[in-house]
Amino acid sequence: MSDPLTLGAVVRELEELYPPSTAEGWDAVGLVAGDPHAPVRKVLFAVDPVSTVADEALEWGADLLVTHHPLFLKPVHSIAATTFKGALVHRLVRGGCGLYVAHTNADAARRGVADALADALGLSHRAPLVPLPADADPQGAAGTGRVGRLERPTSLRTFAEHVAGALPASAQGVRVAGDLDATVETVAVVGGSGDSLFDAVRSSGADVYVTADLRHHPVSELRERAEFERGPSGTPFVVDVTHFASEWSWLTYAAQDLVARLGSGAAASTGTVDLRVETRVSTRSTDPWTARI
Repeated sequence: MSDPLTLGAVVRELEELYPPSTAEGWDAVGLVAGDPHAPVRKVLFAVDPVSTVADEALEWGADLLVTHHPLFLKPVHSIAATTFKGALVHRLVRGGCGLYVAHTNADAARRGVADALADALGLSHRAPLVPLPADADPQGAAGTGRVGRLERPTSLRTFAEHVAGALPASAQGVRVAGDLDATVETVAVVGGSGDSLFDAVRSSGADVYVTADLRHHPVSELRERAEFERGPSGTPFVVDVTHFASEWSWLTYAAQDLVARLGSGAAASTGTVDLRVETRVSTRSTDPWTARI
């Protein structure tokens, strides 16, 4: 068997995949808990650092839990187990499981959240909706969101049904703003909360925008402006999914890419291959909405 990897070595590979320098200034990414010298054999990937995911990580015997969303986005002065977040950290530490966060840096990365969402929806010929600066990404392939094309033009109704089938099911379902019979071909996507990027979507010329957490007033104003400028079938139309569903597809990419970077070691005595790290994608939905009446 090959020597076990350390947490520090795994973190270095994660930060090659998702450079912390590309995270938004307000974000909190990186190692939250764990000893860099501790061995790592099993890594669980999940969207949210919540209690049920901690249960899953500890039941599986994970040495590291990698989540997309931060546990501590705002500064804290205590992680005492008298709070629900502090208690979660204590449970992970007692169980020998570290916690690492890749958030807006994973949103922007190649094969990150945006690419995974675009792939799930079958978009080709795509580019970042908001590219990273050239010095951060000379190839121009990374950045917030993606804009691409469907294989063939389709109705907004058919496209929305495609989105519903391609992403995890949710109590909310898929909400649509626009003429269901209108034709769409160019699609912009942003995983997570995306109504701050409406101007970029308009500038991209996308026919339809897929994102999450959309609010009444921004969507109302977007559609009113589109209809005023271009008539009842004015674009962009909007498809709203749940935050969890829009980001879940990335977990598989992250798990695959970490294994690819770490490689494997040969077990000389048997001639078999010993994977240096085993990864798993969480099977537990952490969408907080549980029903629609």
